[in-house]
Amino acid sequence: MQKIKSLMTRQGLRSPQESVNDLSPIESFRIPTKEELRELHEEPTDPQAQQEIINSIEEVYFSNDSFDIVKYELERLPPVLSLQELEEYRDKLKQQQAAVSKKVADLILEKQPAYVEELERVTSLQTGLQLAAVICTNGRRHLNIAKEGFTQTSLGLLANQRKRQLLIGLLKSLRTIKTLQRTDVRLSEMLEEEDYPGAIQLCLECQKAASTFKHYSCISELNSKLQDTLEQIEEQLDVALSKICKNFDINHYTKVQQAYRLLGKTQTAMDQLHMHFTQAIHNTVFQVVLGYVELCAGNTDTKFQKLQYKDLCTHITPDSYIPCLADLCKALWEVMLSYYRTMQWHENHDQDEAAVVSSDGNNVIGTEENSFDRNYVKKKLEHGLSRIWQDVQLKVKTYLLGTDLSNFKYDDFIFVLDVISRLMQVGEEFCGSKSEVLQESIRKQSVNYFKTYHRTRLEELRMFLENETWELCPVKSSFSILQLHEFKFLEQSRSPSVSPSKQPASAISSTVTLFEQYCGGGNPFEIQADSKDDETEDVLASNGYESDEQEKSAYQEYDSDSDVPEELKRDYVDEQTGDAPIKSVSRETLRSRKRSDYNLNKVNAPILTNTTLNVIRLVGKYMQMMNILKPIAFDVIHFMSQLFDYYLYAVYTFFGRNDTFESTGLGLSSSRLRTTLNRIQESLIDLEVSADPSGTLTAAEERKEKVPSPHLSHLVVLTSGNSLYGLAERVVATESLVFLAEQFEFLQPHLDAVMPAAKKPFLQQFYSQTVSTASELRKPVYWIVAAKAIDYEQMLLLMANVKWDVKEIMSQHNIYVDALLKEFEEFNRRLNDVSKRVRIPLPVSNILWEHCIRLANRTLVEGYANVKKCSNEGRALMQLDFQQFLMKLEKLTDIRPIPDKEFVETYIKAYYLTENDMEFWIKEHREYSTKQLTNLVNICLGTYINKKARQKLLATIDDIDRPKR
Repeated sequence: MQKIKSLMTRQGLRSPQESVNDLSPIESFRIPTKEELRELHEEPTDPQAQQEIINSIEEVYFSNDSFDIVKYELERLPPVLSLQELEEYRDKLKQQQAAVSKKVADLILEKQPAYVEELERVTSLQTGLQLAAVICTNGRRHLNIAKEGFTQTSLGLLANQRKRQLLIGLLKSLRTIKTLQRTDVRLSEMLEEEDYPGAIQLCLECQKAASTFKHYSCISELNSKLQDTLEQIEEQLDVALSKICKNFDINHYTKVQQAYRLLGKTQTAMDQLHMHFTQAIHNTVFQVVLGYVELCAGNTDTKFQKLQYKDLCTHITPDSYIPCLADLCKALWEVMLSYYRTMQWHENHDQDEAAVVSSDGNNVIGTEENSFDRNYVKKKLEHGLSRIWQDVQLKVKTYLLGTDLSNFKYDDFIFVLDVISRLMQVGEEFCGSKSEVLQESIRKQSVNYFKTYHRTRLEELRMFLENETWELCPVKSSFSILQLHEFKFLEQSRSPSVSPSKQPASAISSTVTLFEQYCGGGNPFEIQADSKDDETEDVLASNGYESDEQEKSAYQEYDSDSDVPEELKRDYVDEQTGDAPIKSVSRETLRSRKRSDYNLNKVNAPILTNTTLNVIRLVGKYMQMMNILKPIAFDVIHFMSQLFDYYLYAVYTFFGRNDTFESTGLGLSSSRLRTTLNRIQESLIDLEVSADPSGTLTAAEERKEKVPSPHLSHLVVLTSGNSLYGLAERVVATESLVFLAEQFEFLQPHLDAVMPAAKKPFLQQFYSQTVSTASELRKPVYWIVAAKAIDYEQMLLLMANVKWDVKEIMSQHNIYVDALLKEFEEFNRRLNDVSKRVRIPLPVSNILWEHCIRLANRTLVEGYANVKKCSNEGRALMQLDFQQFLMKLEKLTDIRPIPDKEFVETYIKAYYLTENDMEFWIKEHREYSTKQLTNLVNICLGTYINKKARQKLLATIDDIDRPKR
């Protein structure tokens, strides 16, 4: 088959399909000629036969246009060719072709009119197209003429103008790029001028411009350079923000905030600001302490810079402790003031922004963002208050606990308390904190210091008491403890420069806070020397001198006594405080003053001694410390009570202790006073001579808290009858104690105000059981004088010589009454002599007279009880003597009623009782001694009753006396 095809190819034969494809469209649809049509018509015209022939054509011939008929037929040839079969097959194919051609011809003839009509339309279209081609040709020719004559020139001008505009834009871009290249110089200048908002604004504009020209290759490098510059600006802005922490400047901070707002980092700025404040606190305290440590070390050794702050604080010397603390607080104040002013700035700024937003309601989204930022900043600042104050507390606490303050002078320690109290006041105003950290640290130091200080003061008080001559310290009649420097803090008014220890508690709640007061300048921790006027006290009496200079010269003359030992002439200077108490005035000095113009018998002048003043001053110092540091109020008040206890115990020990008179059963010392004295002796007085080495550690610690019992100075003489057995000294001692108690009563509201609620029962017990017993000490003290001032034994001897068994009623009293009255007159005279040296208050005078009269009356009863024989006329004589005694006695004293008058009268009247009445009377009157009651039974009823009745009455007396044994 390949050979046949190749043969056909060489002969130029092509398949019918290929022949058809080579024809043009018109040719392929050529109209058959008449001859062809005729030939076709000559063929059999049996339609059915033709249709059968057409139907016999294989379907493959109608499949598609690409069907290769020749190839198909050749492939169908049998392997063995037969000419006859080929011819038959060829004829068959011809018939089929003829049938198809005839069918096509019929169809063509059928469509001939339509074809002709369509061909005419095509011809007409071809003519129209030719005309259009001619018109287009002419149009193009005319357009070429117009282009050459007008359009080309005009469009050239437009093109040149467009090119010019592009070049101008390019030149502008190049100038902008040139400006961007030079921006870094201007940015550096603006940063040096601290114009951070302008620098950031310029940098952002440059970045925006750079993004516009990013299609230029040189801009990419410039853009990265601008980004680096912006980061550099942020770093410098952070440094500028850190400067706010120590020295707030409104303009500076406003620029910084505007800069952060342009960057859109307002919240980040606030976070950074709090970090800088924390860092500023640490750096500030470290540098302050380091400076003092290096200054005191005296060398440039850098080892201190490597120490931790806690270790560095331990190297502060006592001399530099207070200046360093003051500088430390001043530096921390600057930091807190800067924070306060920062908050103030934001409050004012928020108010201004709120006013702007209310006037302009546009840009709601921006307003919401700003409001969110403002709320964040406000909460952050509010939360930062307590955080900043906590850091300050911890730093100051570390400094406070780094040094042992127990050996500091009182004024120095008070100054430390002043500074810490002022710092706590700052903390309360800063964030409403109660400064628990500071309070606890200063409480520890205060308790430690105060124990040492109080122990020294007690020892000093013992020394004062043992060297006290109990002479009157002359003070003005208008003297008040408020005039003393130690009590200045109780005054109602204070100036802002005065330290808190000198300010009343009621004045602390002032309308102007420290931040408002010092916002414009100054520092509340500036060390200011106290005014000299505050140190001077005008409390001493002028005593007739016209000026203080004369009084001073008089004191100098009197202080030159040669009979006073040299060690007693010196001032007792407080080693801790440096205070020098008023010099003790010798007895010889007072005698000299009697001969001078001194008038010591002032009616209202308080009676007190130098030791009393010293105790009052100590109380003032204790209260001053307590007022500054209220958490140790209980400890301070407890120590204050010990001062009073020791003074009370000393006065009792010196002047009131006498076991002989305690056994009289007259109730001279109340049970409350005895209980108080026993408590003081057990809790405060060290009765052991030396420490027991075998004692326990607890016992040794307890003895540390105690003070040895004081001893009366050998200069005080209590055995002279001329001075009424030291009555002047006794009056000064007891009345100074009463005066001290009155001052404690005056201070009770102040103490109660600072005392913790849980400890107030202690304060109430102290006042009810100790302070109030001061006046009760008068009885045992003055009883000793009364017992010795009158010779009661002589009176008993005189009464023993009287005959009481007289047979007639006497009209003349016995001589013992005159002797007793003479003793009272002598007592009255000597009492007046003593009153010229020391004012004797009316209560004291009354107690003295009461004691003397009571003792005299009891002596009378004792004398009557010694009677061996007595008649009714003798009993009448007893009444006469007693009435004579009372009548004369009432002229010497104003005491009414006469003490124990009924005691004598009842005893005398008992002589007239019957047996039955006597038994009842004995049971009712147990105030009489057994001896006195027995005498009544034996002498009065002995002659009228039998032995059995008398034994019964004596048994009754014995039953009454048995519980007393």
